[in-house]
Amino acid sequence: MQKFPMTGPGLTRLEAELRLLRSEERPAVIRAIAEARSHGDLSENAEYHAARERQSFIEGRIQELEEIISAAEVIDPASLSGENVKFGAHVHLVDEETEKEATYQIVGVHEADIKQGLLSVSSPLAKSLIGKKKGDTVSVPAPGGDRSYEIIAVRFG
Repeated sequence: MQKFPMTGPGLTRLEAELRLLRSEERPAVIRAIAEARSHGDLSENAEYHAARERQSFIEGRIQELEEIISAAEVIDPASLSGENVKFGAHVHLVDEETEKEATYQIVGVHEADIKQGLLSVSSPLAKSLIGKKKGDTVSVPAPGGDRSYEIIAVRFG
């Protein structure tokens, strides 16, 4: 079975989503299907078809989350150290062209959320950062051409 590395908070978020789907979303969609059925002819009942579609999505997401959680390998970034970028590191960068600074934490594929600064370990930027240290410059392929970033700081925990 494939293991999925992730941080503790990432696993907690996935477990919370799973609980919500099981305890609230699934019962709500079952009630919606029952309500739509009570309206009679199902062949032209848009509410029924929408509810069944939602149910299919919810059940698929529950199954996906159960598989991910069962294969999760939690890595505590606080237990890591060193100066090289690796999984769990918080990396402070500056875009050499725009001078815009950003900080990202390199996390597992299933917990990535770029808006929250959580960068997937499999993303092109993370792949180029792994193994580098403060002061290094990395070049990352981007749709508008390669982008260069300088690593300003690397920290763990």
